[in-house]
Amino acid sequence: MENEIINSQETSEIKPSRDTLIVLNIHTNQVEMVKGVDKDGNLQKVSPQEKKDNEQLIRVDKHGDIFSNFFSNFYRQLKNPFHFNFFKVSEYDAVNTAKDLQKYVDQASPEEKEKLKDYEVLPKNNNNPKNQNTMDNNTENQEYRFQPEQIDWKTMEKFGLNQEKLEKMNAMDSLLRGFKTNTLIPITINLGTAVSKMDVRLSLQTGDTGQVAVHLHGIRKEPNLNNKFLGHQFSDEDKKNLRETGNMGRIVDLVNPKTDEIIPSVISRDRLTNELVAYRAEYMKIPDEIKGIQLDEHQKQILLEGGPLYLEGMTSKKGELFDATVQFNADKRYVEFLFNNNRSPQQSRQHDQQQSQHTDQEAPRIFRGKELDDSEYEKFKAGQTIYIDGLQDANGKAYQGYITFNKETSKTDFSFTNPNKLKEEAKPTEYYKTQTAVNSQGKTNEATKNSKEPLESKQQQPANKQQEDQQKKVRKPRRQKL
Repeated sequence: MENEIINSQETSEIKPSRDTLIVLNIHTNQVEMVKGVDKDGNLQKVSPQEKKDNEQLIRVDKHGDIFSNFFSNFYRQLKNPFHFNFFKVSEYDAVNTAKDLQKYVDQASPEEKEKLKDYEVLPKNNNNPKNQNTMDNNTENQEYRFQPEQIDWKTMEKFGLNQEKLEKMNAMDSLLRGFKTNTLIPITINLGTAVSKMDVRLSLQTGDTGQVAVHLHGIRKEPNLNNKFLGHQFSDEDKKNLRETGNMGRIVDLVNPKTDEIIPSVISRDRLTNELVAYRAEYMKIPDEIKGIQLDEHQKQILLEGGPLYLEGMTSKKGELFDATVQFNADKRYVEFLFNNNRSPQQSRQHDQQQSQHTDQEAPRIFRGKELDDSEYEKFKAGQTIYIDGLQDANGKAYQGYITFNKETSKTDFSFTNPNKLKEEAKPTEYYKTQTAVNSQGKTNEATKNSKEPLESKQQQPANKQQEDQQKKVRKPRRQKL
């Protein structure tokens, strides 16, 4: 950002007209001019009435791409960016523009204020940036590693994807930050003689030549825990933790296959694809506070070592108290809640003693990027058919259907129509019943029971006069002997 802000005191030469920023505080309706951002993420600003002639404002290049990159970096440094609306104006008109805007805001109706959004400048590919060191950060305060123009869109097109589709799927932000997409993305691979469709997670990675490559992370039935992973041999406890919680629960030394460097790391399982993911321990960031609970040094150390931490008395966004287990996840790169493992240490030990060493393959909780709620999942893993919506095809079009977990194959069967309803409706017609009885069981119906000739397919009535005469001949009942 330093290269893009022009310091007017560097030279006495006359510079061409530059742009600057004015800001509207959406809580106070106060319009001011921007000087910069301090080291704590606070916005430095000055009111148009108090600005001195020699007081320097932030100055930015007018060029579109340069300004977009500058403003994205500037915006991410703010502690509370969504408290403000920013507008780009000429530096020489900034004072008068700020005064005029203040008059407009003071008298404008809510509908008129809404029209200001047409003139507001927004960060490029930004998604709720925050700098607070709390559990709510997730990955939002990470810098963007890539720009959209760096992506190999020709390769993306071969998968049936483009920028518009990825933006509709809310996948672009995580890609540009250097993460895998948050959900599974349906892709189509056309090999000419064959077309393959699959769900994958996408990521961008820089190759040895500096070129940005698209990586596909396909779904595995289960992670391979019997072989070594970057030099680490999984213990029985490691395997158990990765299968149950998705996190191995400790730091181990891994070996970089290219450099042979020893790297202390944590390991997690990608719950969407079952891929194993490692993350350097030195990069782990632990929040100071989690949902109202201030962590002490001992608790932080447990999380820094990759272990699970059970917390009581946390406060949800709705103001409700709850207890949960938290743990650092190498795939997500932050401390997560383990909602399926919210037991105290004593409860966990009792639970582990009741579990057998070998378990069957569990039903997946997520199908094609859609996570099932507790009620749906209980029915699904019990083998019942459930309705699911909110799915997207390769073209980004929404669709829905029915899924059933096959316990024998450990696979999920999908159908656009309810298979149970189809079974109920698939009842044989009367002519089918008649023909089956005649052909397979040697029976006839009332209308053709006296016919001596073979019946035609679907025949339920005498076909000719001969069959009709035979049908009319009724045998006399035998006289019973007394």
